[in-house]
Amino acid sequence: MPNCRLIPRSLSEWSSSEQGNYVLKREQEYFDRTVSDIFGFNALQLGLPEHDFLHSSRMPLRFTAGNQAGNNVRLRCDELPFDSDSLDLVLLPHVLEFAENPHQILREVERVLRPEGNLIISGFNPFSLWGLHRALGRKQGYPWRGRFIRLPRLKDWLALLGFEVAGGRFAAYAPPLHQSRWLERFAFMEKAGDRWWAVSGGVYFLHAIKRVPGMRLIKPKWNEGLVRNLMPASAKLNKGVTQKNGQNE
Repeated sequence: MPNCRLIPRSLSEWSSSEQGNYVLKREQEYFDRTVSDIFGFNALQLGLPEHDFLHSSRMPLRFTAGNQAGNNVRLRCDELPFDSDSLDLVLLPHVLEFAENPHQILREVERVLRPEGNLIISGFNPFSLWGLHRALGRKQGYPWRGRFIRLPRLKDWLALLGFEVAGGRFAAYAPPLHQSRWLERFAFMEKAGDRWWAVSGGVYFLHAIKRVPGMRLIKPKWNEGLVRNLMPASAKLNKGVTQKNGQNE
């Protein structure tokens, strides 16, 4: 009988495969490096609870949430049961491309993040060998059934919500092969990809910060003559005496 490859029924199941491990290993490296420099108190990871992307975070409260078993909090990602302005960091590892309404998820994340709070997103790049494989394939199983979001479009969504992009990068330049021994043969493409075709990585990362415009107090330019006319007589008398005493000294 031919060796039929099983189709992953969830992103978590795919992440345990050799192909998924190749991608998640590079994502773990990026998240570990990035979250270690973000300070605050409360950090949330939505989805993929079996991968601790907050491992290197210094925040005292770190937890996972989502609709899968294994999360610290079970919830719908488009209806977050958290107070507004209550979180300092939110991670979205491959959440948006598998959501029915990614815009609503981003709106909820914007609501629960504090001003100057951080959002880090990972997603599959449609303009890559992985995106080409999805476009030419049957879109069955994971991650191919997802709707890969173009990075410029994602940036536009974030800008409309008041986020400012602070950084990002690409990774996973090797073709979407299934066996690790073949993926390792294309390991040279990681360094070469960063240098020669940086925007063609199979996965992108985007780090954004929630900006809240501050109010600036604009003081009026007073008409000194009008002010003197509006001053009560006692105030004018006291001011005149003060000026006279100052001249006599």
